[in-house]
Amino acid sequence: MSQQAVQQNPMREIRVGKVVLNIGLGKSGEAIERGKKVLEQVTGQKPAQTRAKKSVRDFGIHKGEPIGVVVTVRGRETSALIEKLLAAREKKLPESSFDERGSVSFGIKEHIEIPGTRYDPEVGILGMNVAILLERAGYSVARRARRTSRIGKAHRIGRMEAIEFFKGRFGVEIA
Repeated sequence: MSQQAVQQNPMREIRVGKVVLNIGLGKSGEAIERGKKVLEQVTGQKPAQTRAKKSVRDFGIHKGEPIGVVVTVRGRETSALIEKLLAAREKKLPESSFDERGSVSFGIKEHIEIPGTRYDPEVGILGMNVAILLERAGYSVARRARRTSRIGKAHRIGRMEAIEFFKGRFGVEIA
């Protein structure tokens, strides 16, 4: 049989579902506004605030107080954003960044390492967490409102598949 006769199943194709950027600031007020500026500069989207789930007296945090900012990027913008974020890490990720469900998480110590962002003395330097969710076609059956269903074991993305995807698509080195 020829190569053209043996085609890949389009349902097995891995794609980026979403990219979530999170900055945990630990306090509200001016720090939240600075975090919002940074995430808006990096992604071009308006970030949302995260609130404290409970009061922590030693840190001076009260329940319901804004203590961080988060933005979720989906669709076509994800690939370009991942390229920029990986450039800040010099396209190197540890194997421990990949989990068993095909998700990838890593941190960036200083947002000014991301290409295209500039240092602003009013904002300062902030670090952030990046979480990337990989998925296949058909994953929406687990998220839909009516008649949800499970994703079969054979259709889930494993750790090695996620590593191979990042090596092939983004040219990442795994340490």
